[in-house]
Amino acid sequence: MRLSKIFKNVPTVNTEGLSFDSRNVKPGDTYFCLPGLTYDGHDFIDQAVEKGAIAIVHSKVIDHPTSGAVYIRVDDTTNAMNQAARIFYNRPADSMRMYGITGTNGKSTIANIIRHFEQPETPCGYIGTIAIAYGNTVLEPDLTTPDAIFLQKTLRNMADAGMKACAMEVSSHGLAQKRVDAIDYDCAVFTNLTYDHLDFHGTMENYFNAKAKLFSHRVKTSGVSILNADDPTYKDLKQLSQARTISYSIESEADYRAINIKMDQTSIIFDLVYGGKTYPVESNLVGEFNLYNLLAAIAAVNETSDQTLESIIAKAKNIPQVAGRMEQIHEGQNFNVICDFAHTPDGMEKMMRFGRMIVKPGGKLIAVFGSAGKRDKAKRKVFGQLAEKYCDSVYLTEDDPRDESPEQIANEIRTGMSAVRNVFVADRYEAIRQAIESANDGDTILILGKGDETFMYHEEGRVPWMGDNNAAKECIQRLLKE
Repeated sequence: MRLSKIFKNVPTVNTEGLSFDSRNVKPGDTYFCLPGLTYDGHDFIDQAVEKGAIAIVHSKVIDHPTSGAVYIRVDDTTNAMNQAARIFYNRPADSMRMYGITGTNGKSTIANIIRHFEQPETPCGYIGTIAIAYGNTVLEPDLTTPDAIFLQKTLRNMADAGMKACAMEVSSHGLAQKRVDAIDYDCAVFTNLTYDHLDFHGTMENYFNAKAKLFSHRVKTSGVSILNADDPTYKDLKQLSQARTISYSIESEADYRAINIKMDQTSIIFDLVYGGKTYPVESNLVGEFNLYNLLAAIAAVNETSDQTLESIIAKAKNIPQVAGRMEQIHEGQNFNVICDFAHTPDGMEKMMRFGRMIVKPGGKLIAVFGSAGKRDKAKRKVFGQLAEKYCDSVYLTEDDPRDESPEQIANEIRTGMSAVRNVFVADRYEAIRQAIESANDGDTILILGKGDETFMYHEEGRVPWMGDNNAAKECIQRLLKE
């Protein structure tokens, strides 16, 4: 593409690609000097030019520019990169119905329910924590919300593959770091706001403000914001939204409200009140938190697509299992095993409360979990307090320890415990195995924190992990063979 199609008043040269990492620059690329938390892209201009960059986009004064490249000075290199990626990949989001889902918990589940509801009428892609998926393509993600260049390239691939919609998770990090600033969403969905990511945002106010950007800046004015009326942030988000707002709720008056709710280990049944009418709904999802997720997805698709509400509700009966999200593992054992990505106090409590509900009389609730290293340490004691409140026994183990000691992390979790039986097992697979082999008829085991993630962060970096769900299946199969 000609550089002049992206920037004004530049020489007539062609750019073959875009990059913000000097290590990955290829001949003909345009290199963006992004400021970072640790490094500044301006410090690597020489390396980028040596590797063949034909253009350097910068915001600082370059006193001694390396010859061989065009230098383009801008006020904000991050904004420039966002817009450049959008143009370079021919505005892919403009040809799809874009759903953006943000909030502390529930993003992955809501995005995948929306995708299920949209199809087969509208081919729909997904970008998020679990995968990048469209058509028959499934790719492993690196970040919940990818960088702008990768994101625009992925959306272009989706559009070229025939996708007419995309449901994507939009993280607070992605919003704060402007990764989605070149996307205008037709529908923005808010799940909830609870304690998380304060190691990055510093305060709950900053965390909220990052999430709020999706509604105040990124949703189209002609679009719709789907908001949780039971969350304390509802009124503030409604006021900030630049689009019309639609509410969903269990406890409050709302545009979409669930009443007459019946839940058990295998289903949710309720009446949906919408537009003065009542619609019976039955779903294979379980748990109150999934009822919220289901309401949000129903509202999003009903308000944004051309489908009838009745057709959407009919699809709620058989929603595909979202890997690692409330995933019930059935291998013929006589006890419950559930794997979930829960890694926040709110998510942990919701899972433990559900686990307590489904334990059979005389049975035990057993939990396997840890807490991430180099991340918010304050929640570790809270995890212990929750285990003390709900569980009969706990297996503490590694969970992305990075360069911290998993045992030390476990000891910090233990500061919230007093009576609940607990043991530390350093190896996560071994902890899952011991928990499963300790279970009796009627018990429930919760394996929390990693879900289906196929990696773990250790001191040496990212290393392979089979996923909690696969580990649980293998351990149960081994137990049943003995």
